[in-house]
Amino acid sequence: MTRSFRITFAGIAFAAATLALAACSSVPFFGGGPAKVTLSGANEVPAVSTAASGVSTIAIAPDGGVTGSVTVTGMTPTAGHIHQGAVGVAGPVIVPFDQNGNVFTPKPGAKLTETQLAAFRAGNLYVNVHSAAHPGGEIRAQLKAG
Repeated sequence: MTRSFRITFAGIAFAAATLALAACSSVPFFGGGPAKVTLSGANEVPAVSTAASGVSTIAIAPDGGVTGSVTVTGMTPTAGHIHQGAVGVAGPVIVPFDQNGNVFTPKPGAKLTETQLAAFRAGNLYVNVHSAAHPGGEIRAQLKAG
């Protein structure tokens, strides 16, 4: 018995779109991976004169899950967090980080609320790292949605 199959362009397009949507369900808002942002003292509120710098690879998933890390150099860090606040505005801590030397990571299971996700999408979350010399924050960078 011989069977024939008819493949149409519409069928292929539908399958491709379905696969693309399934792949997006676990992709961070950063367009396929974490956005790399650079922390500096100039971004702090108020600005800090420092030789310290940092790199954040924090990713926010569509469900609010927070992953990634922040690595700093040129300072002795004491704490790191994600805060809610627009550029030029200091805001409250919403995601505390675990520290391992100069590397900070979100606590396991860290997740933003719907309100915090909306703030993220609007560009109103930032990451900063504190030191004994600058307890309010020595370096900072806004997190960017893709």
